[in-house]
Amino acid sequence: MARVPSILRPLAALVLALACTWAAAQPAEDPAPPLPPEYSGEARRDYARGLAQARELIEAKRWDEAIARLDALTAERPREAQARFLKAVALADAGRTQDATAALRALTADFPELPEPRNNLAVLYAAQGNYAMARAELELALAAAPDYATARENLGDVYARLAAVEYERAASLDRSNRSAAQKLKQVRDLLATAAPR
Repeated sequence: MARVPSILRPLAALVLALACTWAAAQPAEDPAPPLPPEYSGEARRDYARGLAQARELIEAKRWDEAIARLDALTAERPREAQARFLKAVALADAGRTQDATAALRALTADFPELPEPRNNLAVLYAAQGNYAMARAELELALAAAPDYATARENLGDVYARLAAVEYERAASLDRSNRSAAQKLKQVRDLLATAAPR
């Protein structure tokens, strides 16, 4: 290491003193704020156990109990989508279609990037014969997740149902149109084997 000439030593000492003073005057960085309690390891494990319990209740067709469990989970962790989605599934399985539709709409508003709620909403719309709305939801689901195979299959089913509607209209407008009647039969045969997922 090179020696500092004696004439520069006082200047070097002054620069070092100024640097130390400047560093001491700088505010210390605040540590990152702690995560909310609902994100602790134990809280995450409790949430996962609660979801598993709710799934078991849904499989056992104990929908009211499942919905109550999912409501409790949502109250504990309102920013999580899983419990809200499962609640919509339980509502649909329980035959509460309007409530399920409302729950899925709210979920798509809060989490537009999730394709699963849109797929399930499309299934509910298709079951009501609202194929245009079903198609729109499936297209949004696929815009968010182009590789979502279930939504792709359901979109194919919706297109087939839309085709059946149009073939039926064509056949009713022109009774001599054998082509439309034949296509309608083919699509109906296809749809008899397909069920939205």
